[in-house]
Amino acid sequence: MTQLGSIVAESHKNMASTQSIVSLKGVDFSYAPGERTILSGLNMEFPRGKVIAVMGGSGCGKTTVLRLIGGQVNAQKGQVLFEGQDVGLMNTSQLMSVRRRMGMLFQFGALFTDMSVFENVAFPLREHTPISEETLRDLVLMKLNAVGLRGARDLMPSQISGGMARRVALARAIALDPPLIMYDEPFAGLDPISLGITARLIKNMNAALGATSILVTHDIPETFEIADYVYFIANGGIAAEGTPDDLRASEDPFVKQFVSAEPDGPVPFHYPGKTLAEDFGASV
Repeated sequence: MTQLGSIVAESHKNMASTQSIVSLKGVDFSYAPGERTILSGLNMEFPRGKVIAVMGGSGCGKTTVLRLIGGQVNAQKGQVLFEGQDVGLMNTSQLMSVRRRMGMLFQFGALFTDMSVFENVAFPLREHTPISEETLRDLVLMKLNAVGLRGARDLMPSQISGGMARRVALARAIALDPPLIMYDEPFAGLDPISLGITARLIKNMNAALGATSILVTHDIPETFEIADYVYFIANGGIAAEGTPDDLRASEDPFVKQFVSAEPDGPVPFHYPGKTLAEDFGASV
């Protein structure tokens, strides 16, 4: 990490330590004993009210960070804190309770295909609240109106576009007004118009709810437009972090390669292996 990045990171962590809704402290994680370490000594802070992006190459552990926060997997070392509570120490009942305070937008939306748009958004309200059908109807229509799809409430997922499905999934993610919303590749597969709409909705919804949003994404332009802070993960740890402006100006080789989409650099184009001479003989 560059000296500027280190200074910014230290300032960010000092500010976040008393204001974070989620903190990862010295986290080590692998999916099974003896297997490749996915994350090592990971320290991250997610301050309340901010949009924080988690970026990096495929397979670097970005989505694993979301799974750790949601308690789908547990760290072998370190702490994953949600509102000051260690997620890794929670029992099933405690996990279910804190998950009600987390909204999740899955990659490609993950709508229930046999439910209408209305029923998809109503699902978490039916599962977790005792409200009347009249109140539920009003809340669902309010959420759909916020994403511009109140008129599509009776359609089935097969009758709407991919961009619309992503917006329905966002309405479902915010149905319970959670203080934390997590997005797994929210821009994947979207056309430019839908991508822009989704990015604006994420920013606007975060501000309206006073929530914290965590974006796992590869999309640089749209993410840098809406994120308050960005973490780059590589080799199991934080390779760089800072505001979008910090990272645009960074001379760090990894950041420059990622932001500029260069094919070779600290992340090599060629998978490690034998040299050409070893594979093809001395004539190469």
